[in-house]
Amino acid sequence: MYGFKGGPAGVMKCKYVELNTDFVYPYRNQGGFDMICSGRDKIETPEQFKQAEDTANKLELDGLVVIGGDDSNTNACLIAEYFRSKNLKTRVIGCPKTIDGDLKCKEVPTSFGFDTACKIYSEMIGNVMTDARSSGKYYHFVRLMGRAASHITLECALQTHPNIALIGEEVQKLIAELNEILAHDTVDEAGVWKNKLEPESKKLFEFLPPSIQEQLLLERDPHGNVQVAKIETEKMLIAMVETELEKRKAEGKYKGTFIGQSHFFGYEGRCGLPTNFDASYCYALGYGAGALLQSGKTGLISSVGNLAAPVAEWTVGGTALTSLMDVERRHGAPFKKFASVRDEWGLKNRYISPGPIQFIGSGADAVNHTLLLELGVQA
Repeated sequence: MYGFKGGPAGVMKCKYVELNTDFVYPYRNQGGFDMICSGRDKIETPEQFKQAEDTANKLELDGLVVIGGDDSNTNACLIAEYFRSKNLKTRVIGCPKTIDGDLKCKEVPTSFGFDTACKIYSEMIGNVMTDARSSGKYYHFVRLMGRAASHITLECALQTHPNIALIGEEVQKLIAELNEILAHDTVDEAGVWKNKLEPESKKLFEFLPPSIQEQLLLERDPHGNVQVAKIETEKMLIAMVETELEKRKAEGKYKGTFIGQSHFFGYEGRCGLPTNFDASYCYALGYGAGALLQSGKTGLISSVGNLAAPVAEWTVGGTALTSLMDVERRHGAPFKKFASVRDEWGLKNRYISPGPIQFIGSGADAVNHTLLLELGVQA
């Protein structure tokens, strides 16, 4: 068994290590992906597909397992089709890996990493909440890592009960238009390029502080995504609240004090020791991928079902990668649950500090709220 170093680049350049028992042992049930490292490259040009074909032939690969999010699994689908068109024996199977929680469908209810990341962030949010309740000195604004669909923010809100949680899909349309302009046009200093935005998007863009406007125009990642980890929205919100309160003070409508404290919880949530759920889920996905390859399947993603039950009752199978296309849901059960309680949380102290991830004891095998709500197990 081989592990390609640095993701798709390792496949194209045929850079690999042999994954034997001694090599893998120190990494078992650990966080991160540092055993062979991940990469942001894509196999998309004819030359790159040919390089992948050469690697598959050179190593006489029976199968290739692609571990990643939506972009990686889309790429896996294309590689599977290409290999099949070339009559290669190499089959391609995907595995869902992303902390963002946005790669899922009925047959693939969650991706590994989401449970762990949300519990790490929730611990830190809970710590901040306890401090806020203790001193009453600061208003804390916390930004979390995550894609546009806000699954991480929503899950952490369900775990910790903040006064306000912003589920910000509205800017997605603006970002899509900015991507198109950046791909085909020059952003001039005079701002003439803004006229190519839809009226609502232009109004939203001009409403944002200049520093946030600049950050929205930063270089995209190799998959064309905005590098949201570099956009300091928590500081923007603090500045906007300060401006509004100064306005109210001048009008005699506000006499209090406001001190905002900003936090960004991001990369530290990507590499922590996995929860019992994620560790077991990864093993199940891996065994599933191996079984699918052994049975000659290709173009599928490894899937595990009945996840709300004990591990011994889980089911394993595979589903077509194409079934994962366009599965975003903005008003599913988790959001409805949040919407039903957020008014109460906004006015009353309902903070929960869940503490660190547990590996033994009554709470060790607890599953995240999002998964339980989507499976219909939790009301």
